[in-house]
Amino acid sequence: MPPLPAGGGVNFMTRGGLFHYAYPGTCAAAGWAPRERSVRQSMQQSLSAIPEFAAREDEVIRKELFASGQPAVLRGFVSEWPSVKAARRSAATLLEYLRRFDRGHPVDAVLTPPEVEGRLFYSEGLGGFNFVRNRLPLTQVAEQALRYAAFAHPPAVAAQSALIRDCLPGFSAENELTVIGADILPRIWLGTTITTPLHLDEWNNLGCVVSGRRRFTLFPPEQIENLYIGPLDFAPTGAPMSLVRLHEPDFARFPRFREALTHALSAELEAGDAIFIPPLWWHHVESLGQFNVLVNYWWHAGGGPMTGAASGFDSLLHAMLNLRTLPPHARAAWRALFERYVFGPQDETVEHIPAARRGILGDIPPETVIRLRAELAQRLSARK
Repeated sequence: MPPLPAGGGVNFMTRGGLFHYAYPGTCAAAGWAPRERSVRQSMQQSLSAIPEFAAREDEVIRKELFASGQPAVLRGFVSEWPSVKAARRSAATLLEYLRRFDRGHPVDAVLTPPEVEGRLFYSEGLGGFNFVRNRLPLTQVAEQALRYAAFAHPPAVAAQSALIRDCLPGFSAENELTVIGADILPRIWLGTTITTPLHLDEWNNLGCVVSGRRRFTLFPPEQIENLYIGPLDFAPTGAPMSLVRLHEPDFARFPRFREALTHALSAELEAGDAIFIPPLWWHHVESLGQFNVLVNYWWHAGGGPMTGAASGFDSLLHAMLNLRTLPPHARAAWRALFERYVFGPQDETVEHIPAARRGILGDIPPETVIRLRAELAQRLSARK
């Protein structure tokens, strides 16, 4: 591509109006200096590796990997995708490949200033976020990403979690993944060097690297007490996020994070590789190349596509609203009920009840589930 002109810039629409980022003439002349990497490299080398899963048969992956609840890397899993082959030729070739499918449907995009080095996070004091949002066709975001490759210290731009069905119709037919059901809709993540700090999703997640490199650092769910999670209902990417900077942790402020690091797993993926992340595993994701593309698939822990009605996180928020302010003895009593009916062995809760009278404790037909959810929604609405 031709060099970026010294003048000009890019406009992003924010809630407060139009935001204009002006292209600097020469970033190097502005005094930008690369951040010292020794701490980051040392920490990364000390972490345990995410296990690798060698089998490639769909049924084996479903039964032995997806059902295990453990993360794994699958090397070369999508290396035969046409998109991966295009990326291996060049970023420009991949862009032209994506352009074949782009029908102009806008996707969510974010832009960060150069000084935050692509780390999506809060602004000072957690008063807001350190990026601005816009909606653009996917290939326009890709074009910006390629332009920024000419900068010594560029801003970061990324399209995140865009449904491929909407923004690149036809892409999935050429880049197929048979291990996932056809009802699981893939999403695309595209951009420059971007870091999404430690966060979690409540779904199974299979991420496939199409272009660039990505480093994943994972922590098991039980490490939540050592991760210093920020607000549950106000987070840069929507999901609860750790306030600790992974590669430069402030141990004076976050001392328990030392213990969390002893349980961390890490791996770096290249184009064609994939990673499986089980539900509620905390993950820190770094896009390391100048032009990075990932396709991911989320599906419910119980199988099937994501649905808001089946969200465990919704249940958590509801329980917090109803139970957290109760006296300690009442919370302890509710803990016993939850342990018995939600988290305990199901057979023990019903073995003394005739099968015909087990109700919600037994096997519930789909139509009954729909009715019960509707009744619950009505009761919640009536309490407004």
